[in-house]
Parts: sequence; C-alpha cells; structure tokens
Amino acid sequence: MTDVLALSTPHGPARAHCLLRPDAPVALVLGHGAGGSVTAPDLQAVTARVVADGGSVVLVEQPYRVAGKRSAPRAPTLDAAWLAVLEALRAGPLANVPRLVCGGRSSGARVACRTATAVGADAVLCLAFPLQPPPRRSGPAPSRQPELDAAGVPVLVVQGESDRFGVPAPDPDRAREVVVVAGDHGLKRDVAGTAAIAAAWLARTVGPGA
Repeated sequence: MTDVLALSTPHGPARAHCLLRPDAPVALVLGHGAGGSVTAPDLQAVTARVVADGGSVVLVEQPYRVAGKRSAPRAPTLDAAWLAVLEALRAGPLANVPRLVCGGRSSGARVACRTATAVGADAVLCLAFPLQPPPRRSGPAPSRQPELDAAGVPVLVVQGESDRFGVPAPDPDRAREVVVVAGDHGLKRDVAGTAAIAAAWLARTVGPGA
C-alpha cells in the first residue's frame, strides 16, 4: 500500500509516495526527471524490486510538478526542496530506517548527487545521469561530471548505450560504478534488467535486504 504525503518545502508543497516495509534495513528515496514524473518505467521497476526485496522506497514529486508545471526550476530551487523533503522524511516515516540511499532518474539523479552529503545518504543511485547537456548558442555547455565527482558516497550509474547525453566513466577511487545497458536515455528497453542491476548493487553496497 502506498501512503502519499504532502510535505512543505521553501518552494511549495512536494509529494512523497511512500512504500514502506516494517523493519526495512534501507530506504531508497528517488526523484523524477525534469519533465517527467514518478511513473517513469525505470523508477517503477526499481521501486517494485526493492520493495519485493524487503526495502522501503519513497518516490518524490518536486513542488513544480505538484503545481502542474513541466519546466524545471534552477538547481538551487530543486536542491532546497529536496533537502526539505529529506529532512521531513528522516524526522517522520524514515526515522528508524538504518540506511538511506538517494537517487533518481536524469534531473533527479543530479539532485541526489549534489545533496548526498547534506542529507547523510549512504549511497546514490543514478538512472540515466544526463552527463553532457545540449550545446548553447554560445558554444558547448559544461559537463556535469563535477556533480558526480562530488557525491562523496558510493554511486551507481545505469546508462543507456545510446544515451544522447553521453555515458559517464566509472571511477573506482570514488566508488562509482557505471553499468551500460541497451537503450537510450529513457531506459525503457529492459526495465526489469535495470531493476535487477540496481537491486544487486544495493545489496553489495548497503547490505542484505536492500
């Protein structure tokens, strides 16, 4: 059963879809892509697998999506809302969960990397990290590699081999694994495979039952 919570943030209410297992050893908190929602196939597949394995999952809708907008605000606004949501979750339904893993797809993965240290995450799961943004009129846009590098915790990136935003490189020194799968940025070709990859990494990284 999913509990839906409205949570206050500095930028309006966010919405948390909580699938909680009693005595779960880990909670996975996932955000959506910039123009997408928590119903994205990869998010749903990972959620189902983690819950089936005994973990808890929370899918977070950013305030702009709750308000019906499709255009994402700037990074500081997204991060501030995410931090407020995580604070509320850790003081409430996730208060007694031993391990916390944050993540998301695309824009949500970026938010999770940027805020991992601030929220005390044990690891970050990135589904389709948008490494290289499209070029600007003034020239190439800067890579988002620094966001990945700054996570400060173990990171898994699951990336489509033909992702238009490129494919990050693994980095053993930063405990960053990258698994390349068939498909593009949508990760729709094999959602069950993506979920299995995520579940195996969680079990290795944060322990049995994750």
